[in-house]
Amino acid sequence: MPTTLITLAIVSVAMASVAAIIFLRNVSVYRPAPEPATNLPAISVLIPARNEESNIAAVLESVLASRGTRLEVLVGDDHSDDRTPEIIKSFAERDPRVGYLSIPQPPAGWNGKQHACSVLAGEAKHDVLCFIDADVRLTRDALARTATFLQQSRTALVSGVPFQQLGSWLEQLLLPLIHFVLLAYLPVDRMRSCTKPAYAAGCGQLFMMKKNAYHAAGGHAAIRETLHDGIRLPRAFRVAGFRTDLFDATDLATCRMYSGARQVWLGLAKNAVEGMAAPARIGIFSFLLLAGQVLPFIVLAIALRLGEYHAARLAALAVMLSLTPRLLGVLRFRQPLWSALAQPFGVIALLAVQWWALLRHMQGKPASWRGRACPIVASGDPR
Repeated sequence: MPTTLITLAIVSVAMASVAAIIFLRNVSVYRPAPEPATNLPAISVLIPARNEESNIAAVLESVLASRGTRLEVLVGDDHSDDRTPEIIKSFAERDPRVGYLSIPQPPAGWNGKQHACSVLAGEAKHDVLCFIDADVRLTRDALARTATFLQQSRTALVSGVPFQQLGSWLEQLLLPLIHFVLLAYLPVDRMRSCTKPAYAAGCGQLFMMKKNAYHAAGGHAAIRETLHDGIRLPRAFRVAGFRTDLFDATDLATCRMYSGARQVWLGLAKNAVEGMAAPARIGIFSFLLLAGQVLPFIVLAIALRLGEYHAARLAALAVMLSLTPRLLGVLRFRQPLWSALAQPFGVIALLAVQWWALLRHMQGKPASWRGRACPIVASGDPR
């Protein structure tokens, strides 16, 4: 047992070190967007909306309060059965910058959101497109600063992760792991230095891109079947030879992604098979996360109970390495402290969502969201 414990402790130190080192490097280069430049191009802000009566007025108010750039705002009503269309039309009547579009039914093979985004892009008149979700709220300089980052990064597409507003306990436990998984396992420097699709990453809540590159990459038609535009849209750009980039949008935008534990579980599961839960990836991610983020705590508890203090010291080091990125996330991204300290439980819950989603996919059970069935095509290995 002592030899086994020491071996497991060494493995946990190694795996926790990998995540901690990559995270520490990334937080130094994953920066907020710069201060706005002058003479920025006009922007078409595109908002797909389905049953968003509780969100649509607030997002439009935040966008229309933007400063530093000219803009149009096109909102696509995607077959809402609430007051969403009426609210959009009331804004369009008061402000000429707002346009209302009624989205046609998606053709066979199209995911609803991707079809709505494609229709909106086809109507946009400006050379820079900004897609945002209806549950996002922008600061006044968010569009100008994001456009400046797009310009200065010399890329075709940029994406930012907004500050995540958290309510229920499961939101607080799971959603901060978005930053952890992104920054602990994606080498941002390498992503920026190449166009390899394997390094594609983004956040579907906030995208900005050059319109000519969007069309050259196939637009949303290139990802028509997907639920996971956060990965698949940047990948489509990279397949077409364009570079993409990420920035920290914590101070530019806020988003309440899900409300309540049930929405969190189903929301994360709906596109899991196109991300971590893809058959080619889930084994690798399960090993990395369990070995580096859960095993240290288990080994430490067993070693202390058995009085194996050499193994306990190694496991304690692994625990510190595991918690370091999460504690930095508390400071940098304003995440709950208790969620960081509950890292092993959050990782177990996250993997449970992934395996549950994969099992349902293998059983042929489609995901559903906002009253629509969403058949999932599992993602293969990145090119």
